[in-house]
Amino acid sequence: MMAHVVGISDCAVTNDPDGSLITYALGSCIAIAIHDRIANVAGLLHFMLPDSSMNRSKAENNPYVFADTGIPRLFQQAYQRGADKRRLSVYLLGGAQVVNTSEDFNIGKRNHLAARKILWKAGVMVHGETVGGNMARTVRLENGTGKVFWRGPGEPEKEMTPAQKGVK
Repeated sequence: MMAHVVGISDCAVTNDPDGSLITYALGSCIAIAIHDRIANVAGLLHFMLPDSSMNRSKAENNPYVFADTGIPRLFQQAYQRGADKRRLSVYLLGGAQVVNTSEDFNIGKRNHLAARKILWKAGVMVHGETVGGNMARTVRLENGTGKVFWRGPGEPEKEMTPAQKGVK
């Protein structure tokens, strides 16, 4: 199985049935994993910040840094490969509070809320999520099966299931 690494502030979409997408070091960042089993299209976005208005030039150079510019691009790329919004399975992962444990500047929570708001406005249902807490996560999406796996440091992989709610 060919694995494509999605870096921080990066995105990848594949229609390779043997392909998988993986991202590491999800702290306060959010990963959005999407899959259309009929079109055999998988996509993974790893964004850092909720809103591009804080740095428009950075958003123009790399839209995947921000939720409001990265999420639409992820979906556009999937649609260009034949995905259909009504068939997509969508999962959110990450949004931890790994650096500062005070609630003053909880970027993970702000990222999660931004993603949920954008998806809600677009009429996209979230099928499962594991967000919050204080540990980094690794996420892997298999295109052939549509399965999403995640793990924390030193932990075995766990499979996401539809309707899984893992807000900590």
